[in-house]
Amino acid sequence: MPGQRRRMWWFFLALLLTNYLIMRVLSPLGDDVMTIPYTEFKQQVANSNVRSIYSQGRQIEGQFLRPVTVPSIGSTAPVTGTNFTTLLPDFVDPGFESFLIEHDVEIRAVPIQEANPWLTMLFGFGPALLIIGFYVWLYRRAARHSGGMGGALFGMGKSRARRYDHSTAERVTFDDVAGIDEAENELVEIVDFLRNPSKYTRLGGTAPKGVLLVGAPGTGKTLLAKAVAGEADVPFFSMSGSEFVEMIVGVGAARVRDLFKQAREHAPSIIFIDEIDSIGRARGQVVLGGASEQEQTLNQILTEMDGFSGKESVIVLAATNQPDILDKALLRAGRFDRRIVLNLPDKVGREAILQVHTRKVPLAEDVDLMEVAAATPGLSGAELKTLVNEAALLAARRNQESVQYSNFMEALEKLMLGPERSILLSEADRERIAYHESGHAILALLVPGADPVHRVSIVPRGQALGVTYQRPATDRYNYPEAYLRARIIGMLGGRAAEEVVYGTRTTGAENDIEQASQIARSMVTRWGMSDKLGMVQLGARHNPFLGVSQAGGPTISEHTAAQIDAEVQRIIQESHEQAKQLLRKHRKQLDALVAALLERETLGEQEILQVTGLPPAPSLKDIPVEAKLPDTDAQG
Repeated sequence: MPGQRRRMWWFFLALLLTNYLIMRVLSPLGDDVMTIPYTEFKQQVANSNVRSIYSQGRQIEGQFLRPVTVPSIGSTAPVTGTNFTTLLPDFVDPGFESFLIEHDVEIRAVPIQEANPWLTMLFGFGPALLIIGFYVWLYRRAARHSGGMGGALFGMGKSRARRYDHSTAERVTFDDVAGIDEAENELVEIVDFLRNPSKYTRLGGTAPKGVLLVGAPGTGKTLLAKAVAGEADVPFFSMSGSEFVEMIVGVGAARVRDLFKQAREHAPSIIFIDEIDSIGRARGQVVLGGASEQEQTLNQILTEMDGFSGKESVIVLAATNQPDILDKALLRAGRFDRRIVLNLPDKVGREAILQVHTRKVPLAEDVDLMEVAAATPGLSGAELKTLVNEAALLAARRNQESVQYSNFMEALEKLMLGPERSILLSEADRERIAYHESGHAILALLVPGADPVHRVSIVPRGQALGVTYQRPATDRYNYPEAYLRARIIGMLGGRAAEEVVYGTRTTGAENDIEQASQIARSMVTRWGMSDKLGMVQLGARHNPFLGVSQAGGPTISEHTAAQIDAEVQRIIQESHEQAKQLLRKHRKQLDALVAALLERETLGEQEILQVTGLPPAPSLKDIPVEAKLPDTDAQG
């Protein structure tokens, strides 16, 4: 269709050019004719500056003997030229002919001819008829190729799915996918069916019609779908859910029909619909004029998935990170038969992903991908790919021959915290920031169960003026209450240090307070860690560590809401008091760490231990279960 639009514009421009040339040909004087007032014309005749004129009715065209500058009608500025045109006035000008002859003006009268009616129709209606005919041809051609009224307008109903043919495009296989072995194992049967469908159909079996991939953004849903098509070596049609829906009602349904038609013609094949939640939301929620375009598109998908059998070897893969909002009819048996969950990779999975993305990257001898994987908990496959690319760019910028471990760590800080900012801070501000970050670091060494401190810096990054980066020793899937308390105490360490040293407060603890409050509220409302409220689900489902939210939550009374707020405030207040007590007792170590930060700006894990003289915090498994968090009398 873009080629048709280009041809239409060239045709329109050709019509305009033809009309211009016709007007130029019909003019006796050709180009550069200026329109002047009748009085100016008589003045130039009186000055003997008019060579000849052509007369046809009231219109007079002529030539000056010498170029003159005259005020032209229809122009804001004077024009200069030799060819002119003017109109005789309605009143009679006696002696006009004698006046011209007296000043040696040659009069060439053009006889008035009756216009040919066929030529009048040709030049008057011809261009318009040609344009109308061109649009009619374009309309019919689009209707033939797109099918239906919805697709008649420039092929809007034609599927915009991108087809990946492995004979021409780069082939993706399971070797290019790592860290999601469980999901791969679920899809091996799909691949085997597409390779050898008769193996299953001879016994009456059919492959699943649809497979729904569920996972957080960046976990590899699209890549896994391409790998299935690559392993099976079949055509792969990919389209985003938002590409189906347009303003014109019926376009989405037409595109669905065309997509499934193409897939059947190239069977065995795979249809992949990314972000299916944009068109697969539960029906009845959005209604515009009785039936929304989104609902019509969803209805067509449901019909198409019911309209073909597994023997046609067409499998629909779909991806979403919001499965709870999908329409139930979409998830029933016979449509999306299987649901495969893609979780964030663990340490072993992250190492495998890093190995895939570093195949073409020269690594230095000091790079241990297992250490890099241990330093990146919670990162998705897409983020790990970005990490490798950033490390390679940093090494190239410094003209290195290979990518070093320090490049990975610097790229990790840039990815997690943002790039460094060059801002000028006063010594007082630098010292306050150093105490704030040192408060976080000291408490991470004192509170049992706290995550080890990997790096402390007072170099501004992103929106932060300083950073304390902690990383878990191992991947966590379950969070003990003591660990959550340790997290809250560590987060409040910056504000506690400012109060202990300066006795005043600043706005620097905004993000710390937000995260601590979120964890404390989840402890009370979701995890039943409040003795006062007990084990009751009182809040929406949200993981503050993974950032995964799901809609919905119980309705609570005002009295219960007040109790929740009181419990959250109690947890925060108790943690804040414990943080201040620990920092007062270890003021000497706090000051030593601040002095080192002001001198070197950034300190690693071993440097922190050396400066403070404190051992790493004991893990929760090294202390008795009944032990409580330390107070000022228990911690030395």
